[in-house]
Amino acid sequence: MSTPSLPARSSELLHPQRSRLVLMDLQDRLLPMIPERERLIARCQMLAEAAQILTVPLAITEQYPKGLGATVPEMARYAQAFPAKTRFSGTECLGWGSPGPEDRHQIVLAGIETHVCIQQTAFDLMALGFAVLIVADAVASRHEFDHQTALRRMECAGATITTTESVLFEWCETASRPEFKAISRLVTGR
Repeated sequence: MSTPSLPARSSELLHPQRSRLVLMDLQDRLLPMIPERERLIARCQMLAEAAQILTVPLAITEQYPKGLGATVPEMARYAQAFPAKTRFSGTECLGWGSPGPEDRHQIVLAGIETHVCIQQTAFDLMALGFAVLIVADAVASRHEFDHQTALRRMECAGATITTTESVLFEWCETASRPEFKAISRLVTGR
């Protein structure tokens, strides 16, 4: 008797070997203007730690660091380089062209501000052919209306709106994975 094969995993689900995480503009002079910044930082830390555990490449961008300061220390520990940009879209500073069939084509975006740098980066990445996921509880704007409007606009344009926990458990995929306990601790510790 043959063993039944497992069902194919949906291409809508994240996979750590097909993903990249981009944390945008979590900087000294920008974060104080963001409501619920502690929640935002906590969610971005969860994403960064999960990316490290599951070996998902991570980039942390900085918008005009000369004027807006460096990445806050709570986040700076997760990266060695911080691509700087003056354009609101981070696509150029990340240096990614259109993804090939074997490339990491799933881009998970988090950071600030939802209606400026996150949105423009999402649109540019989608134009290049990437699948873009916006982590709704790990992005923020100074004003809630801007945040909500940008989320709706990006979703209408083809981005997937998701949450931090959804990203973590999609990357992990199964409780039998060796990294599951570490991922589970990130979630239960919040």
